[in-house]
Amino acid sequence: MQIGVPKETKDQEFRVGLTPASVRVITENNHSVFVETMAGYGAGFTDEDYLAAGAQIVGSAESAWHQDLVVKVKEPLKSEYQFLRKDLLLFTYLHLAADRELTEHLIDSGTCAIAYETVEQVGANRLPLLTPMSIIAGRLAVQFGARFLESQQGGRGVLLGGVPGVKFGKVVILGGGVVGTEAAKIAVGMGAGVQILDVNVERLSYLETLFGSRVELLYSNSAQIEAVVREADLLIGAVLIPGKKAPILVPRKLVKQMRPGSVIVDVAVDQGGCVETLYPTSHSTPVYVDEGVIHYGVPNMPGAVPWTSTQALNNSTLPYVLQLANLGLEALEVNSALAKGLNIKNHHLLHPAVQEVFPDL
Repeated sequence: MQIGVPKETKDQEFRVGLTPASVRVITENNHSVFVETMAGYGAGFTDEDYLAAGAQIVGSAESAWHQDLVVKVKEPLKSEYQFLRKDLLLFTYLHLAADRELTEHLIDSGTCAIAYETVEQVGANRLPLLTPMSIIAGRLAVQFGARFLESQQGGRGVLLGGVPGVKFGKVVILGGGVVGTEAAKIAVGMGAGVQILDVNVERLSYLETLFGSRVELLYSNSAQIEAVVREADLLIGAVLIPGKKAPILVPRKLVKQMRPGSVIVDVAVDQGGCVETLYPTSHSTPVYVDEGVIHYGVPNMPGAVPWTSTQALNNSTLPYVLQLANLGLEALEVNSALAKGLNIKNHHLLHPAVQEVFPDL
């Protein structure tokens, strides 16, 4: 099979769909890989690295897209809609529930689109291709939050860990999944006071085995959210309902009650976000102020650490890419996890969760 790896076009998105190491494995299995020139440069991979791994370097995005299978990191942007076509198999993050326009273009084009974030290991309730980026995003959420709490960034001037004689900062995390757990690890390591809210009591029990008394674990409901959010120095949205749009847990009226200069980082923004006042931003302009609170809504947070995140992603995606290359769409019949990732095929929207968001498509 011929596989294309275009350069990412999202603002300051320096990750790349395949590393040279992955390309080597794929070419050793008698497939051809066409990498757009400079596609891996931001992640630390040169064209020479790809050539040495057996890839062919192409000079345009069009050439990279004009292959049987295109492997990317982020969803196609408007400038890439022209490359969508009926005989294309696309494998990337899509997050369609938050993007009706892209969903409509994929349906109209006839492209067969498989989304990393909905590949699910049946029975295990694991999202193997979302997990590595969720780990990174969770850790970055606290790192970025701590930065924007600094006065020079417009924040309250709070040091999350405090110092002897001065109270530590308070971090509230909505959601105790992978993102929330990783965020808590970093926040606890910084010495912050941490609260995690979740609706899954079993998950809260598991988190107690990880954190003990270092983290306050609370059942999530509207009353509890109101009680803790207004006191937060850093609020992290870590809500995930696979394939669906994130529910709004923090309305504007509650954001208005937060202290001026507090920070909100919503990792759920690529699925619509769980904070009413938060909308997607970019690495170039990551924050804005609304109701006196700093909002951080970058939907591709792991793109800030592309050397780490590209390799972490490839460690998980490579087996699936290789199976698609070897079997084509038959891979969906033999791999139930990969079949769960199928969002669009033959002009039809197929993923049940996305169908619930767009019942008219």
